[in-house]
Amino acid sequence: MSRHLLGNFWNRLVMDRRNWWLPLTTVLIIGLGSMIYVGTRTYQDAPPIPDFVAESGETLLPAAAITRGQIVFLKYGLMNYGSMFGDGAGRGPDFTADALHAMARAMRDHHASRDGVDLATAQARTQTEIRANRYAAAGNRVMLGEAQAYAARELERRYAAMFRGEGEEPFHPAGYITDTAELRDLAAFFFWGGWVCGAARPGEDYSYTHNWPYDELAGNRPSAPIMMWSVAAALGLIVALGIVLFLHGRYGSLAGWRQAGAATGLATRSRVDGFEPTALQRATYKFFAAATLLFLLQIVAGALTLDDFLHISRSLGIDLAAALPITIVRAWHLQLALMWISACWVGASVFVLSAAQRETPQGLQRELNLLFGVFVVWVAGTLIGIALGSRGLLGEYWNLLGNQGWEFVEMGKLWQGVLFVVFALWLRIVARLARAVWHEGDAWTLPKWLLYAVASVLLLFVSGFVARPETNFVVADFWRWAVIHMWVEAFFEVFTTALLAWFMVLMGFVSHAAASRIVYLATLLFLGSGLLGISHNFYWNAKPVATLALGSIFSTLQVVPLILLTLEAWQFRNAPRQAMGGRGAGQPAFGQAEAFLFLIGVNFWNFFGAGVFGFIINLQIVNYYEHSTYLTVNHGHAALMGVYGNLAIAAIIFCSRYLIAAERWDARLLRHVFWALNLGLLLMVVIDLFPVGIAQLNEVLTHGLWQARSQAFIQGELFQTLTWARIIGGAVFFFGGVLP
Repeated sequence: MSRHLLGNFWNRLVMDRRNWWLPLTTVLIIGLGSMIYVGTRTYQDAPPIPDFVAESGETLLPAAAITRGQIVFLKYGLMNYGSMFGDGAGRGPDFTADALHAMARAMRDHHASRDGVDLATAQARTQTEIRANRYAAAGNRVMLGEAQAYAARELERRYAAMFRGEGEEPFHPAGYITDTAELRDLAAFFFWGGWVCGAARPGEDYSYTHNWPYDELAGNRPSAPIMMWSVAAALGLIVALGIVLFLHGRYGSLAGWRQAGAATGLATRSRVDGFEPTALQRATYKFFAAATLLFLLQIVAGALTLDDFLHISRSLGIDLAAALPITIVRAWHLQLALMWISACWVGASVFVLSAAQRETPQGLQRELNLLFGVFVVWVAGTLIGIALGSRGLLGEYWNLLGNQGWEFVEMGKLWQGVLFVVFALWLRIVARLARAVWHEGDAWTLPKWLLYAVASVLLLFVSGFVARPETNFVVADFWRWAVIHMWVEAFFEVFTTALLAWFMVLMGFVSHAAASRIVYLATLLFLGSGLLGISHNFYWNAKPVATLALGSIFSTLQVVPLILLTLEAWQFRNAPRQAMGGRGAGQPAFGQAEAFLFLIGVNFWNFFGAGVFGFIINLQIVNYYEHSTYLTVNHGHAALMGVYGNLAIAAIIFCSRYLIAAERWDARLLRHVFWALNLGLLLMVVIDLFPVGIAQLNEVLTHGLWQARSQAFIQGELFQTLTWARIIGGAVFFFGGVLP
């Protein structure tokens, strides 16, 4: 009976395409409803930005100074040097952890300086005062005790020395920020961050950040909800994985890559060689050429970032960081990744959509050329603006024309608007191509899936325009992640699955109907875990406890679709051999072997980079200690380059195989490039990023995050040795994979 009911359920909601809207609508309503709930609570429960007042009544740190300090932090791109609440770069300190520990140390020393007060008593008093929240909503004031007031003055001296290139945490180049008023405001902003990490949330016994970061001196240890929801997440994962694996075992033959395509449509070498691309398809080639150039520039920017860690150029008598500090080159490195991958996706989506057209809609090639022109303006404006804005050369227009300062959303507001135009033009072109075949099939054909995904990407990008430089950092970070996470771990996943499915159809490995069913099931899994999984980005940046509950469960579940992809990997790997009838004599050769090789790379990194490395840092209790260490960097590199990078390169090769004459196609070189890129990435991960992350995690467990992110650790022998060793993988990646 139960088996019959399950089969009936499967047939109605999976096999019957007329009912697909119901599960999708349910997932979207639950996911977006939860997002609205978390966003509402973020505004309601965000820590205040108050005046910090001495017991004498003197205003030590006005609220306006804290807001101005945040503006200074963003203006000079310091999120690409250090981090706030763990979000940002790892070259410098996490300023919240650093401020909290420096505050606690100064307060302890102040108490210990009094006659008859030993260190243990001084530390106990310090922890009590840090946890006590003396905020008065009536006057928007926080009363500071004598020791806290002393600590505030010490922090001002500490951060002034840092940007003079002095003290324990010297910034290079020295004198990056010279205005004393700006430095004073910046110190006020960091003091506020430390206060948020230590002061109890009203009505609770833990801080606004759930006692993050770990710091014994300040009294920050994991709170009870962290442990409880970590256990709940582990149980939820086991249950969900069991259900999904059962369904896969029962119905996998109907929903995976096992369904054969049309034998007459196989992408044999002769068929690919004889393909005649349309004018519109030829027009996509410039996007792939631009992507290749931008990829090269991203690697150069990454090398410049590494140089700031290792001081290679300085040892040669050339101080590159003086002209191009890490706040610029790291922002370039991040933005160039978005640029070259976006160029690939635009070109590939237009190419595959046009393959379904009997004739090109009038004027579409002109619109595609316009899109490319706007894309070039966006790229140039963003890269130049970041450089000028971060050096303070744009004056009051730094936010509009230069660098907004938010990690991953660095581009100035004007260039952000230009990118919106790029996405809008892309959507228009995709819509026109989809409209030409709209009557062919139902609402779930591959052209329509691509249209839905691109429309969602554009819609979510609106979130990036909400925050302003003066918006409460905690609130602004919600909107920042609403763009980044929803792109990368939700709708980008849907888009790339649809694109991959279309590649498989054009290769002749699956039917169109089977491909659209795969996209449908993947969409349910990615959106079901991804929309709610955004909350893992909010664990420690002063969001309400509800985010711990949502994030712990659904972030952990994000590994489930990746495990399913791994289960399908072997079948996927053997698709060309099965479709071509094995390797017997007289069988036709596969014409897209090089592109398919990179798609296999996507499968590997989906499991290893996104799955394994993502899972080990998503469990809440682990993330409490790991957050803001190199384990996150390790996951980011392995997932972004491993998954999206390989897929983007596969898109270039797939489309270029039809655009480039057969006699000019060098398959051997491309196979060499594949192995060099992926081996180089693997070496960078195994030799440096992962072991450094483990070492940094151990430092957090032993001393606290402040020490793990200090220059004593970054410039220490272990970190420097492993970072130098990364050059081995980088050399294989660059010289073997990029340059050829």
